Amino acid sequence: MVSAALLSLVAVGCLIAMEVLHRAKWPARGPYTAVITWQALGLAWGVSTIGALLAFGLSSYELGAAHGLLALAGDIVTGRLISSELSLGTEGASHIVAVALAAALTLVLFYGLVSSFVQVVRVRRRHHDLLELVAKDHPDVPGARVVDHPAAAAYCLPGVLRSQVVISEGALAVLDRAELAAVLAHENAHLRQRHDLVLLPFSSLKRAFPRVRLVRTYYESVALLIEMCADDQARRHSSRRELAMALLRFGAAGPAPVPAGAMAAVEESEPDVMRRVNRLLRPDDELPYHAGAVIMGGSAFLLAFVTCLWHIPV
Repeated sequence: MVSAALLSLVAVGCLIAMEVLHRAKWPARGPYTAVITWQALGLAWGVSTIGALLAFGLSSYELGAAHGLLALAGDIVTGRLISSELSLGTEGASHIVAVALAAALTLVLFYGLVSSFVQVVRVRRRHHDLLELVAKDHPDVPGARVVDHPAAAAYCLPGVLRSQVVISEGALAVLDRAELAAVLAHENAHLRQRHDLVLLPFSSLKRAFPRVRLVRTYYESVALLIEMCADDQARRHSSRRELAMALLRFGAAGPAPVPAGAMAAVEESEPDVMRRVNRLLRPDDELPYHAGAVIMGGSAFLLAFVTCLWHIPV
C-alpha cells in the first residue's frame, strides 16, 4: 500500500506541476526545455495513475504493481482470481474495481494514441494526393508547393516518405521575399524536427478526454511552445523582425483554412500570435543553461522515480 500511496501523490503532484508550468513565464524563454518537461509530466501522470490503481488492486500479492501484474496473469489463467478476491469481501471487491479502472484507463489512453495516429496518417495521405492535383511549383518558393487560394495560409504537411510545405497565393501576395523566407524556415523547422510527433501524445489525450477542458488548455500550451521552437529555428536564417512581420501580416489577412494534420505558421488564437510576436520583437533573456539542465534532470528523475515505485513490493 506504500507504493500505491506514493504513486497517488506523484499523480496529484504532476497535475499541480502542470498547472504551475501552464502559468509560468519561463517556458517562453526555453520552449524546448518546457516541451520536454510537459512530456515528462504527462507521461509520469499516466504511469503513476495507472500504477497507483494497480498497486492498490494487487496489494494482496505484496509484490508491487509490476510483479503483481505477472501474478495476476497467472491467477487469471488458473481461474483463481475472482474467488480469491471475493473471499476478502469488500476489500477484495475494491481491489477488482481498482484493477478494472487501471485497465480501462490504459485502454482509453492507448485508444486515443492509436486512433489519433491513424486518423492523422489517413488525412495527411488524402491531402498529399490532393496536393498532387491542385498544387504547383513556384520559382519564388523553392522546395514548397503553391495552391491557388486567396486566403493567406502557410503550413507544412509531415509524412513518413514525403513531407511538403504549402503556401497559398494569398500568402505570396502579402509577404515580401524576406518574410516569405522566414515563414519557409519556420515550416521547415517543423518538418525537420518532427514537431508533429512531439505534439501527438497531447493530441491523443485531447481525443481520449474530449470534454475535459483542462486537457484542451494544456494541449494549447504545448502547441504554442512548439510554435516558439520553430520560431527560434527560423531566427537562425531570418531576423526576428521579418518573422514577426510575417506573423502580423497573416493575422491581418484573417483566418485561413488549414487541413487537419497540418502545422500552420499561424493557426492559434490572436492572443497567442501576439505572444509570439512580442517574444520576437521584445525578447527576454534565454533560459540559463544551468536552469535548463536542472529542469531536465528533474524530469528524468521523476520518470525514474515513478518506474521504481512500480517495483516496490509493499
